[in-house]
Amino acid sequence: MSFQAYLDTVEKKTGLTPRQLIEIAHQRGLGPETKAGSILTWLSEEYGLGRGHGMAMVHVITKGDSIGSKHVGTGSAHSDLKDHLWLDGVATKPACY
Repeated sequence: MSFQAYLDTVEKKTGLTPRQLIEIAHQRGLGPETKAGSILTWLSEEYGLGRGHGMAMVHVITKGDSIGSKHVGTGSAHSDLKDHLWLDGVATKPACY
C-alpha cells in the first residue's frame, strides 16, 4: 500500500481529510515536536485508527506532506507517484496522485 493510499484510507475510516486531522491535532497542541506515541494514542482513542494508519498521520502531523524519494515511482507495492502527499481529500485529489 502506498503512503497516499494509507492517507486515503484514514479519510475513509474517520470521515475527515488528512488536512482536517492535522488542524485538529495542532489545535490539541500536537505538532512537530510531539512524540509519535502521543499522536497514536489520540488517533486510536478518538478515531479507532491502528498503528499503520496512525503512523502515516504521525508523519504528516510532525513532518508535513513531503516524503522521501525511496519509493517514488518504483512501481513496487509501496510506490507513490509523487514526493509529496495530497492532504485535501479523495474527492479533490488529482489523478496524478
